[in-house]
Amino acid sequence: MKKRFFGTDGIRGLVGESPITPDFVLKLGWACGRVFTRLMAEQGRCSVIIGKDTRVSGYMFESALEAGLVAAGVDVKLLGPMPTPAVALMTRTQNADAGIVISASHNPYFDNGIKFFSATGSKLPDEIELAIEAELDLPLSCVESHDIGKVQRLVDAAGRYIEFCKATVPEGFSLRGLRIAMDCAHGATYHIAPSVLSELGAEVISIGVSPDGFNINEGVGSTHMDTLAETVLKQNCDLGIAYDGDGDRVLFVDGKGATVDGDQLLYVIAMHRLQEGTSDAGVVGTLMSNLGLEIALKDQGLQFVRAKVGDRYVREMMEAQSWHLGGESSGHIICSDVTTTGDGIVSSLQVLRALRSAGRSLRDVLVEVPLFPQTMINVRVIPGVNVEAEPSIIDAVAQVEQELGDAGRVLLRPSGTEPVIRVMVEGRDEGQVNRLCRSLADTVESVMASK
Repeated sequence: MKKRFFGTDGIRGLVGESPITPDFVLKLGWACGRVFTRLMAEQGRCSVIIGKDTRVSGYMFESALEAGLVAAGVDVKLLGPMPTPAVALMTRTQNADAGIVISASHNPYFDNGIKFFSATGSKLPDEIELAIEAELDLPLSCVESHDIGKVQRLVDAAGRYIEFCKATVPEGFSLRGLRIAMDCAHGATYHIAPSVLSELGAEVISIGVSPDGFNINEGVGSTHMDTLAETVLKQNCDLGIAYDGDGDRVLFVDGKGATVDGDQLLYVIAMHRLQEGTSDAGVVGTLMSNLGLEIALKDQGLQFVRAKVGDRYVREMMEAQSWHLGGESSGHIICSDVTTTGDGIVSSLQVLRALRSAGRSLRDVLVEVPLFPQTMINVRVIPGVNVEAEPSIIDAVAQVEQELGDAGRVLLRPSGTEPVIRVMVEGRDEGQVNRLCRSLADTVESVMASK
C-alpha cells in the first residue's frame, strides 16, 4: 500500500497547512496511541516519549500529540527541546514503546514535522506507519476515564544525554588544547553540544545557541556554513563543528575555513577504525556520495556500497551488509556500534577521536580523499511523468556517461518532497561536469515543455 502522509522520515510540511495542523496532529497522536497500545497489549500500559526542537510551533504540536496519546490510554513522558538522537536514546533507556520527535530538521521555523522511533530507537517499519494511517480514517474517541494516560516531564533528560555522549569515547579521552568553534543552529543541541565538548576539555566558542522560536537554522547551522567558517578564522580555532536544527547531522570546518562534508567525515572515521583493527569490510554511502570517497576507501582495501538517499535506507543497507558505519554527504552519519541512529554530537566525537589518535589536523587527513567536482540542477517536472523512461533523456544520459567514461557518474533522482528531478553529474574536471550537467538539465526541461 502507498503511504498518504509518511515520507522517508516521518511527516513534514508548512505549519498551518495540511497535514501539519493542530487537529491533524491531535488525531495522529491518538492513532499512534491506538496502534502502539494494540501492539503492546500483552505488556501492560503503553508509554511514549516526546521531544522537540526549538521551533515556536513545537509547543502547540507537543500539546496536540500529548492530548491524542492520553485519549488513547497512553502514558507520555515529555523531554522538551532535545536532539532527535537523544529522543531515540531516551526511548530505549526509559523502556518506552515509542519515541516521537517534533522537528523539521534543517528547514526554517515555519515548517515542522513529526518523526517516530520504535522501542529500540530505530525508525518505524512501513507496516506500523501504514497501520497508523489506517487508524486516521476512524472517528476519534476517548478511553474510559480510569484508562486515560498520565503525563510527566523528565527534568534531567539533558544531563542524561550529555553523559551518554561522553561515554561514547574511551575513558580518559581528552580534547584539552583544542580550540573549537561550534554552531548549534539555534536548534535542539544548543544546551547540549557545548557542554559535551567543554566537559571533555575543549575550549568551545559557541554560536547559534540563543533560540527564540523563530531563528532556528536562520543563517546558521550545517546548511549555512559561512558563519562558522568566519568564526573559525576570526577566533583562530583549530576547527569548527556545525549541527542542524534537530542535531542528527554534522559538518565540520577545517582550520583554514573550508567546509568538510559528510563524505569526508566518513573517511576520517573509517580510517581510524581501519588503523585500530576494528573496521568492517566496508562502508555504506548513498547514491549522492562522492566518487572520490568510494575511490579513496577502495584504495585502502574497503568496500563501498550505495543505498538510496535517506538515513533509514543507509541503516537498512548497513544491516544487510552487517557493517557498522554509513552515512550521507549531508552529514547524517551512523555508527551503529555506538548508537542506533544518526547522531551529530556522537559523530563529531568519533571524528575528534580519530584526529586525536592520528595526531594530525583535519586538513592534513583530508588530503587523502580528494572529492570530485559534483554539480546538481533541480528541474521541475510534471507529476506522473517518468522522466527516466523518456527516450531522448535516456539518449542524453548515455552520451554524458560515454564522455565521462570511468571517471564520472550521472544520476537522475526524483525529489521525495517536491515536483522536481535532481540532475547530478560528477567527474574529475569541473568545467566538463558543469557543462554536461547543464546540457542534461536542458534536455529534461525541453522534454517537460513538450508535454
